[in-house]
Amino acid sequence: MPAYHSSLSAPLSVGNMALLPLNSSFKGPAPSGDGSADIVDETLYYFKANVFFKSYEIKSEADRVLIYLTLYVSECLKKLQRIQSKEQAKKEMKTLAMANFHLPGDAGFPLNAMYQKPANKQEADNMRAYLTQLRQELGQRLVEKVFDPQTDKPTKWWMCFVKRKFMDKSLSAPGQ
Repeated sequence: MPAYHSSLSAPLSVGNMALLPLNSSFKGPAPSGDGSADIVDETLYYFKANVFFKSYEIKSEADRVLIYLTLYVSECLKKLQRIQSKEQAKKEMKTLAMANFHLPGDAGFPLNAMYQKPANKQEADNMRAYLTQLRQELGQRLVEKVFDPQTDKPTKWWMCFVKRKFMDKSLSAPGQ
C-alpha cells in the first residue's frame, strides 16, 4: 500500500516546498486559507497511516511540506507525552514552534537530500517564517486532538505513536 500524498497545490514556493494556503491566525508568509482543508489538516489526518512508512515518494512540492509536518508531529508527541494538562501543552507547543530549528542546507537538517537549500538570505528568512507559521498552527491543532476534553490528559490513541519514526528520521538531534 502506498503512502498518502498531499492533494494540495500552490503556484508559489519557497525553496522547493509549496507555499500553501493556511487557515491560521498566526502571522507568516502563507496565503490565507478559505476554510477548506489545508496542509495541517492533511498532515493530522494522514499522520497515523504515513508514520509507518520507511520511504516516501515525493510527487509534488506539497509533499515536502507534508513530510516536514509529519516529522514535526512526531517531535510534538515526544514533548506532549510528559505533559499532563491541555493549557501546559499549548504553552509547550508554542515554545517548541518558536525554538531555533535547522533549515534545508544546514548541517543538522535530516532531509537535505530531498529539500533545496534556500538560494539567498531573503529566501531563508521567508522559509523560516513559513515553517514557523506551520509549526505554530500544527502545534495548536494537535493539542486539541491529543488531549481528551473529559480527563484533560493525552489520549493513548495518539501517544502510542510517540516511538514511531517516519522514514526513520527525526527533526531533533539524537538523544533529544
